[in-house]
Amino acid sequence: MASFIIEGGHPLSGTITPQGAKNEALQVICATLLTSEPVTISNIPDIRDVNNLIELLKEIGVKVSPCGPSQGGTGGAVGLGEGLTFQADELNLDYLQSDAFVQKCAQLRGSVLMIGPLLARMGKAVIAKPGGDKIGRRRLDTHFMGFERLGAHFNAIPERGVYEISAPSPQFPSTLIPPPSTLHPHPSTLRGTYMLLDEASVTGTANIIMAAVMAKGTTTIYNAACEPYVQQLCRMLNSMGANISGIASNLLTIKGVPSLHGTTHRILPDMIEVGSFIGMAAMVGDGIRIKDTSPRNLGIIPSTFRRMGIRIREEGDDLFIPHMRHYEIQSFIDGTIMTLADAPWPGLTPDLISVLITVATQARGSVLFHQKMFESRLFFVDKLIDMGAQIILCDPHRAVVVGHDRKLQLRGGRMSSPDIRAGIALLIAALSAKGVSRIDNIEQIDRGYQNIEGRLNALGAHISRIT
Repeated sequence: MASFIIEGGHPLSGTITPQGAKNEALQVICATLLTSEPVTISNIPDIRDVNNLIELLKEIGVKVSPCGPSQGGTGGAVGLGEGLTFQADELNLDYLQSDAFVQKCAQLRGSVLMIGPLLARMGKAVIAKPGGDKIGRRRLDTHFMGFERLGAHFNAIPERGVYEISAPSPQFPSTLIPPPSTLHPHPSTLRGTYMLLDEASVTGTANIIMAAVMAKGTTTIYNAACEPYVQQLCRMLNSMGANISGIASNLLTIKGVPSLHGTTHRILPDMIEVGSFIGMAAMVGDGIRIKDTSPRNLGIIPSTFRRMGIRIREEGDDLFIPHMRHYEIQSFIDGTIMTLADAPWPGLTPDLISVLITVATQARGSVLFHQKMFESRLFFVDKLIDMGAQIILCDPHRAVVVGHDRKLQLRGGRMSSPDIRAGIALLIAALSAKGVSRIDNIEQIDRGYQNIEGRLNALGAHISRIT
């Protein structure tokens, strides 16, 4: 186990560049399973979750080779640099039946994104119940119902903790699931159909899209997630020969094609990291420039921070946040307390609620946060309360923050990171706090933020990593 020791109260200044988007990386890396030809992906973040997924793909036979100049990171096991080339031409599908595969899937929620590509190209996928943040119930029904609408068969094996999903095979009646020994590539027997998703799940939408691109006929997905991650996946698949229309909307039409070919793809900057840096700059910044943010793909993130009173200047693809002695939370036009709530894109991403709560503790004014999607994500606020924040946790989904207007500085303390986003929020709080803080379980932060202490120390932070 590793920890951060943070000496708070040091102003940060300078320039920082966001890493590639974690959520997009997990999707497009899994999409390389859809073709036997090389696929080159650049701007891959060197973070624990992505490294673990790449190792998992290598275990089933995907060839992974670096390309481009190396960049600083956390020392990923696969030597991540500017980009990697993936070639899934010889897959060891027997590995899907191994206990080692099940154990690795259980440590990584992104492993669920392998189902769609394997189902489309190989006719069968086996996956363990995926891991990930413990932020509440994270069901997979949307994924499996979508696969079943395409004609796949779903079988849970509780004693092994795995799910088997099979497409009808040309060698077997459609009512039978072929045994593992028969796993081999065959023309997709999935059938295009209309489906209305019960929730606009990002990973569910991505998984269903990857399963449908080689299905026979046309698939229409209504209530599809339309986050930039999903848009990027669709554009990459189209460059591989897929036929997807309606990109950036919640109504996708996918005309199945016989096969896909190789391509090159560049991952967008991580909008969650951009938002995290905006919050950090507001609380402890002495003038910070965030470079290459792709503002058109940030949605309402900048305007949400502006409603918190934070000044943000867009300068080309860069964002500049000046030093602010005070920032004041706006109220609604009728004078009622500001309410900020998460929502499917183009609404506010739930991944930034933790950071926004932390920023609000030092604002002038009060704000009600409504976290709708996950019933455990707000529980980290007890750690902020221990640091001196004034927060009322109304219920598992709502919290009221009464800002200090910087008159009462947070105080350092010892805490543990419960998940990726709460971890970075606590790190921001510790940077602004008086005294020394210790954050344990920082492996959670490493799952989503590349070399975070090195990059923040370059701005003037005092963070050290201990084991």
